[in-house]
Amino acid sequence: MDPSQDGQQSQGLDLSAVRSKNLPQQQAGHSSAGPSAAAHEPNGVPLPSLVFDADEAGFNDVVAISERIPVVIDLWAEWCGPCKQLSPIIERVVESFGGRLVLAKVDVDANPRLQQAFGVQSIPTVVAIVKGQPVPLFQGALPEPQVKAYFDELLKLAAENGVTGHAVVDGAEPEPAGPAHPEAEAALSQGDFDTAEKLFKAALAESPADAEAKVGVAKAGLGRRLAGADPSALISAADADPKSLDAAMAAADAEIVTGSPERAFDRLITLIRTRAGDEKETLRLRVLELFEILGADDPAVTKARTALMRALF
Repeated sequence: MDPSQDGQQSQGLDLSAVRSKNLPQQQAGHSSAGPSAAAHEPNGVPLPSLVFDADEAGFNDVVAISERIPVVIDLWAEWCGPCKQLSPIIERVVESFGGRLVLAKVDVDANPRLQQAFGVQSIPTVVAIVKGQPVPLFQGALPEPQVKAYFDELLKLAAENGVTGHAVVDGAEPEPAGPAHPEAEAALSQGDFDTAEKLFKAALAESPADAEAKVGVAKAGLGRRLAGADPSALISAADADPKSLDAAMAAADAEIVTGSPERAFDRLITLIRTRAGDEKETLRLRVLELFEILGADDPAVTKARTALMRALF
């Protein structure tokens, strides 16, 4: 991970001295949030603060938190001028993510064993822990945009490894995070489907597990196909020629946007049963694309997924 362009080098770390344990039912010292803090959100993790000091004695608790939330580690010292310049930036950026990251500050003078465990040769050094494993970030003071770029990449890595929790502080839900791809979402809302698709595909190239980008690509494709079309006319054309693959796919798009997903899936899956080869594959891929748009929990998707499996096999 190296979003910076100024020659800063990441350093590989060996965290063999620190390994994860199972996340406790209640973290030691995390009493202010209480059990009710995350009751309304299954991914919520009650913590007293997004930013906290960490030491050798309690570092296993920090590692345990990393099973649920990525933990940024700021290794600093009181005498370090660049540390004093960087630390407020890190705190500000971490807090801007609304609980999707937390920050543990480690004074290396007071915690030499942690300095040794992370292989720190100079400070400031910033690393992270995801699922108990170290993730090298950067050394030296960086400007805020570059710090944010590192943390954006860290969140992508965490999501790929199933670490998607967020901190709940003092019983309050965190502020909702903004869209993960604001430029692409803006292009989508403005009807610039080509630009939106390009941006979402670029995000997928960097992080193939990016669920929001996958949905964005599917929505951009749907929007481009329906641009300037009359949904009612598309549906009528397919009803008049039920064997036409192109007409059926266009009508299914129209039925998705007009609130009739069951009809869209029935239409396509009925054709899948009668087609073979490339045509069958084309229809299958379109059904899966529409699944992405609606989401796996949509009742129409749940029902259609079973019907699709039966049609294919």
